[in-house]
Amino acid sequence: MLKVEGVNQYYGGSHILRGLDFEAKAGEVTVVLGRNGVGKTTLLKSLVGLVSIKSGSIRLDGTEVQRLTPYERVRRGIGYVPQGREIFGRLTVEDNLRMGLASKPGSTPIPAELYELFPVLKQMLGRRGGDLSGGQQQQLAIARALAAGPKLLILDEPTEGIQPSVIKDIGRVIRKLADRGDMAIILVEQYYDFAAELADQYLVMERGEIVLRGRGADMETDGVRQRMSI
Repeated sequence: MLKVEGVNQYYGGSHILRGLDFEAKAGEVTVVLGRNGVGKTTLLKSLVGLVSIKSGSIRLDGTEVQRLTPYERVRRGIGYVPQGREIFGRLTVEDNLRMGLASKPGSTPIPAELYELFPVLKQMLGRRGGDLSGGQQQQLAIARALAAGPKLLILDEPTEGIQPSVIKDIGRVIRKLADRGDMAIILVEQYYDFAAELADQYLVMERGEIVLRGRGADMETDGVRQRMSI
């Protein structure tokens, strides 16, 4: 679904992403781990077009997308849930969901599946996004990214500041989406146990490079937990 080859990115004179190569397959959750400041969020922003890469290629379904705008990448099938959620606080839940359909033609209806995945949102369609709890806002942010039916869903630390019960609900949704087999999911996460439970594949980043990778089932024996605690 997604193939990244030789991606380099700079901020001024700083080399932020260093020759990254990896693939994210449909039906799998690819977890990206690493301490703060190693380039994880920059990687995600590069995938969605919010940051331009200096060299390398990003292919979605075999087509290069690194020269496309963020809007064009959404139309090609990339959904993005940013760190901090970034919902529209003054808009209603329903209007936030409709914003996720901005790349679709005409008056495309909100997919009923979103209310099946996040029942709480159906009960709050008329409430302003800013009045929701942090966990509800995170569910809204994920639902908004799913509204357009992406082939690739990218989530940046979805558990940050969220109560444990909602973290479990979000984990179940991510696993359900992956198990459908038609979507690749990339998850940047600091919460090791959450990441390990969901990971089909993991990547560990340090100083802009992927220094360790493997199957999710091998994270413990590969020493990923210890590496994250150093």
